[in-house]
Amino acid sequence: MYAIVEIAGQQTKVENGKFIYASKLSGNDGDAVEFTNVLLTDDNGTITLGAPFVDGIKVTGKILGNVKGDKVIVFKKKRRKGYRKKNGHRQHFTKVLIESIG
Repeated sequence: MYAIVEIAGQQTKVENGKFIYASKLSGNDGDAVEFTNVLLTDDNGTITLGAPFVDGIKVTGKILGNVKGDKVIVFKKKRRKGYRKKNGHRQHFTKVLIESIG
């Protein structure tokens, strides 16, 4: 069984017992988190599609911790002008273990 869930404006596919990395969520390690914006569910071939959300279905999980993503280098240059800018960025994510769907 899997579901498509909207988390912080992004659509994510979630399954029971799997980990996801969502944009940083408020909460401490070990806290329970609940996602109610379920767009689609699939239960052994039976697909339920919401308009826009499926009624009565929610996804629960447990926060395992906050992590940082890979570093992204932003480099800007204008040729023959001597202009160079180098900047880095690391996105913050929350690791969530999906416990149940439904």
